[in-house]
Amino acid sequence: MKITSHGHACFSVNVCGKSLLFDPFITPNPLASNIDIGSLHPDYILLSHGHFDHVADVETIALTSGATVIGNYEVIQWFGTKGLKKVHPMNSGGSWNFDFGKVTFTKAVHSSSMPDGSYGGLAGGFLVETMEGAFYYSGDTALTHDIKLIKSSSPLKFGALCLGGNFTMGVEEALVAAEWLDCEDILGVHYDTFPLIAIDHDAAKESFLKKGLHLHLLKPGEEWRF
Repeated sequence: MKITSHGHACFSVNVCGKSLLFDPFITPNPLASNIDIGSLHPDYILLSHGHFDHVADVETIALTSGATVIGNYEVIQWFGTKGLKKVHPMNSGGSWNFDFGKVTFTKAVHSSSMPDGSYGGLAGGFLVETMEGAFYYSGDTALTHDIKLIKSSSPLKFGALCLGGNFTMGVEEALVAAEWLDCEDILGVHYDTFPLIAIDHDAAKESFLKKGLHLHLLKPGEEWRF
């Protein structure tokens, strides 16, 4: 399993011979200027919700790669009007078995609207269970007791949790979420892109280490392998 950061809350996971790309917001992000979206060829694009900073590059990447786009019903319907045909709608608590493994669309406490201001359905996250292991992506969320309900058929190899605060949970809340998940390795997402979500990297890593956990803050383009 290989994880690659593409900045903000966008990352890819190569697992079971497939490439999964989450929440592509790359070209508008100056911190990810080294990423060429033309080099990305995901098999699947998974969208946690409809906000611009999670869907900006969906159309371009989906059309050039032929990826199947997975997300909540309203988000998928909206992209259908943009001409995307390879789509799979889901909703809170639903699961589906894909060729790489099982995906459950989990609950997130957050708003969701599309770039044109139309309704974006309920925000969520993803529990992904594969033969190479399971992982959880929180999406944008407040700290919520629903995270305690995340149950996988095997221990989580990693959790991708938002850290930036203000719009989502911050570092302290993400640490609580990591303990609830009983997950030692955490990929930090949704931090530093804007001044309102800037974090102190050293302090964040130290707070996780004190709990015996490992916080991975990858630079755009940086890889992490299991």
